[in-house]
Amino acid sequence: MAKEALKIGIDLGTANTLVYIAKQGIVFNEPSYVAYDRATKKCIACGHSAKMMMGKTHDKIRVVKPLEGGVVADLDATKSLLEYIFSKLDRVDDIDWKNSTILLCCPSEITVVERAALINLAHDLGIVDVFIEQEVKAGAIGAGCDIYTTEGSMIVDIGGGSTDIGVLSCGDLVVWDSIRVAGRYFDSEIAKYIKQHYNLLIGDRTAERVKFELATLAPITGEEKVCQASGRHLSQGQPATITITQGEVREIMLRAFERIKHTILATLEKTPPELSADILHRGIVVNGGGGCIDGVKEYFEAELHLPCTISANCLTSIAEGTKYLLKNRGNYLQRPVE
Repeated sequence: MAKEALKIGIDLGTANTLVYIAKQGIVFNEPSYVAYDRATKKCIACGHSAKMMMGKTHDKIRVVKPLEGGVVADLDATKSLLEYIFSKLDRVDDIDWKNSTILLCCPSEITVVERAALINLAHDLGIVDVFIEQEVKAGAIGAGCDIYTTEGSMIVDIGGGSTDIGVLSCGDLVVWDSIRVAGRYFDSEIAKYIKQHYNLLIGDRTAERVKFELATLAPITGEEKVCQASGRHLSQGQPATITITQGEVREIMLRAFERIKHTILATLEKTPPELSADILHRGIVVNGGGGCIDGVKEYFEAELHLPCTISANCLTSIAEGTKYLLKNRGNYLQRPVE
């Protein structure tokens, strides 16, 4: 049986990694975590199973996040994650890796050195045809923005490690900016608040759970939600549980989104006037996991005085956008076809 060459799009996210394969759709969607045996240096778990180990391992196991703060933090872990992804594909032995094409979507802050390193990683895995695009561009396409017209589109991608903002026209980015205020930052601010106000040390997974249950930007009406968080009491040294309210978490989120708002305004100041006029009418599109937070649309509309749309597929739009970029590689003016 002849081996099959594939077109593969990968969203290398700080929180989750997603993989799209032409004619198959999204085939992989798991957390971006890798666990190693410290003695043998071998990868023992990736994705969901590695994340479950976070904060619970002994000194013989090391759990790593390949990407941190929107940048590649560990190239070896990134390679292990890619190897794990490819090993999970159906009929992996029937794939012609040498003639396959891979598109890696990375945060906009990635450096030239990191780009070259990622391309070399793909080459080490046997894939020759590799190219890299910015996540904000793929996300705009996946969210349904027609970036191939002369009308400007503005996308705000609130991911796990960074918030990327981009203005697109004629098939590519015109101006963009990035700030390391996103999902991981929200978690760390919640953990910091609980430590300062309740003298309780909590782990990353507990902070993430509090965020999922209570995060909102909307004014609180009616009965206020609460959430219990457990950890180690700093003065007593014993396990303890506290109750945190939605109002407390809302104040944390408002301070974080104030920083995102200022970055958006700074991007708008750099935007050419003709594209600014387009954005005034078309508004902004919010992408990424941050778009799932209650009240984001109303917050941006009130603070920026622009229409705001939340992407219908916030969490998967980047991976879905790779479908068109794989078809339309290097052609910035011709709209891709199905």
